Amino acid sequence: MLQGQWRQGGLIAAALGLAGCALGPDYVRPDPPKTSSYTASPIPKATVVADGQVQRFEDGKQVVADWWRLFENPKVDAFITQSMADNPTLQAAQATLRQSQDILRAGYGVFIPQIGGDVGVSRQTSNLRLIGSTAPNTVFNLFTLSATVNYTLDVWGGQRRQVEGLRAQMEGQRYNVMGTYIMLAGNVVNTAIAQAAYRAQIRATEDLIVLEKEQVSITRAQAESGTVPFSNVLSLQSELASTQATLPPLRQKIDQANHLLATLLGRVPADFSSASGAQGLEIKDFKLPEDLPVSLPSELVHQRPDILQAEAQLISANAQIGVATAAMFPSLTLNATVGVNSTSAANIFQSNNLFWSLGASLIGPIVDGGTRWYQRRAAIEAHDAVLASYRQTVLNALAQVADTLRALQHDAEALSAQADAVHAAFDALHLTHINYQTGIATYLQLLIADEQYHQATLAYVQAQAQRLQDTVALYVALGGGWWSVQK
Repeated sequence: MLQGQWRQGGLIAAALGLAGCALGPDYVRPDPPKTSSYTASPIPKATVVADGQVQRFEDGKQVVADWWRLFENPKVDAFITQSMADNPTLQAAQATLRQSQDILRAGYGVFIPQIGGDVGVSRQTSNLRLIGSTAPNTVFNLFTLSATVNYTLDVWGGQRRQVEGLRAQMEGQRYNVMGTYIMLAGNVVNTAIAQAAYRAQIRATEDLIVLEKEQVSITRAQAESGTVPFSNVLSLQSELASTQATLPPLRQKIDQANHLLATLLGRVPADFSSASGAQGLEIKDFKLPEDLPVSLPSELVHQRPDILQAEAQLISANAQIGVATAAMFPSLTLNATVGVNSTSAANIFQSNNLFWSLGASLIGPIVDGGTRWYQRRAAIEAHDAVLASYRQTVLNALAQVADTLRALQHDAEALSAQADAVHAAFDALHLTHINYQTGIATYLQLLIADEQYHQATLAYVQAQAQRLQDTVALYVALGGGWWSVQK
């Protein structure tokens, strides 16, 4: 405890030379990551050729604010416009921002003298015997009109630090709006891609089921004629049932995607399902952006809303150290009162009815059991916790960008392999069809080749959708380009 008092005394002595300055540490922005790469091994300048397309990574290129237009899908563009206007989550974030702006404006009031007024009318009686008079008591009306002025001098800067914290909280809410905006756009585009992919997979699966039913029918006829064992029929029936079982989950997924899209657009799912253009979304209608921006890690920390929001929280925590430090010192308040009173309303403004007072008060801690000292220590520890959270947010952001960049490379490799599989399956189907026409291959072999082609098509559609969605993820991970709107 003695050590704490000694430290407190040292703070007071140091602060005496800083009258008029804000106590507490001035905010210093953390250094950006000292790296120029997101991954341990260099990112290639471009992906492999996949389905005839290459995605190129352009270091230092800025993300455009309306990045979703690069997919060249007018329906998605319309969905984004509607979601920005009607999404309740975005509206809630915007309302919270307006609230924080009003709280900041209210906070600025501490720098202005507080003026109050009082108008009073009372009926009173006087007891003159209390002052030794023998005159009888009198009853009279008393009219009072007065004004008071109070102003606390911000000698130690505690009020300035408090407003600094409010301003940081407002900035944090502004970045929260930006983050909500970016995530909303990303979710709308991703949901639209998923819905289109599910629709393509359902069509491919339905075609596959038709082929497998034909296989079962042909094999049953062969079994009845004794050319193949009946176990072949059972095996194909099992395969058919397994394929049919994949349809309900796909239909459920497309329903869920439709309902999610309605929610993101601020619509009731029942209305959206029947009236929207979502039913016409096709995976082929999405153009793959080929020139992809890659911001430097040092730029990312100044672009991503979640990092900037974490930094705003850090600024606020830093300001609270100043607030807690200023609370350890005396506060000086100036006050003044001026008014008139009279027993007659008609004569209230006569000069002999005037009264006034001027004063000042100095209030400060003498012995508080170390309360303010430990409150300051708590503010410092809170700042350290927020600083650690900020650093974790930066690390998470870097890892997310790294994951997305690697994913795009792997997506291209996977799509290239799936495209090769589709081409090979198509060629096999074409040759089997020729052999069937010449009598070399059986109809069952033709159906099997067609089934393999449709299965390859299913995997190909999934790889297409994954590549598109990971491209969306890159734009979101890089901050969504919100700053480009302000330029």
